[in-house]
Amino acid sequence: MSLAGTYDCTLSTPLGAKSGSLVVVPSPDGESFTGSLSNAMLGTVEITHGAIDGDMLLCSLEVTQPTRMKVTCEVIVDGDMLNGFVKAGMFGSMKLTGSRAA
Repeated sequence: MSLAGTYDCTLSTPLGAKSGSLVVVPSPDGESFTGSLSNAMLGTVEITHGAIDGDMLLCSLEVTQPTRMKVTCEVIVDGDMLNGFVKAGMFGSMKLTGSRAA
């Protein structure tokens, strides 16, 4: 199954659960992806250099809201579901779950 799609996600933050979306657009060779990560706290952040390792998505990006920090994501896609973690600067590692919306 393709990893491409839009996933409705929930990020478990120290400030409570935050809903958002992850858009994944794999490259033709299936080794990398672009897309975006969005929620009310971060806004929309473009993913320009994501990596695909089997069913795992890996990316690193810089955000400016709520403060400037480096964010890394490690997510496993299983069918239409995803589970993983987002590490966000001083906020540490937070669980990310979701399901494919489109």
